[in-house]
Amino acid sequence: MKKILTIMMMVSLVFAGRLALAEIGVAKDVVVYRSPSCGCCGKWVKHLKDNNFNVIDNVVHDVDSVKRKYGVPSELASCHTAIVGDYVIEGHVPVEDIEKLLSLKADVLGIAVPGMPVGTPGMEMGDRKDAYKVIAFDKEGRKQVFSAHAP
Repeated sequence: MKKILTIMMMVSLVFAGRLALAEIGVAKDVVVYRSPSCGCCGKWVKHLKDNNFNVIDNVVHDVDSVKRKYGVPSELASCHTAIVGDYVIEGHVPVEDIEKLLSLKADVLGIAVPGMPVGTPGMEMGDRKDAYKVIAFDKEGRKQVFSAHAP
């Protein structure tokens, strides 16, 4: 009987935790669009999965059309595009910034790490790390620094 009560209590805690996440609006589902020939994109997907995101991984041959569909400015483009809730995530954005965006419920279309800076999630290459910025963008094309990462 004690085991059954313990199991029931554990299930209740897990359920309560999921309800709490749902109540604060934290989306953990991510739809990723990436090229079949890009290895770093697969590493970024792993970064998401390792941080408890539920990833739907779409390998597509025309990632540029996905970027156009979701309004990614060409100067912010990278190698993959993802959708989390109502937000567009472009490139090698760290999970911490995605979670910050979700918790702030920022009034933007999305955030991006332009290009492919070394040291970003999925672009790890030994000890080298480039400084980079995560840029927020809106539907009107306005951009601002969302966060900055030093090497």
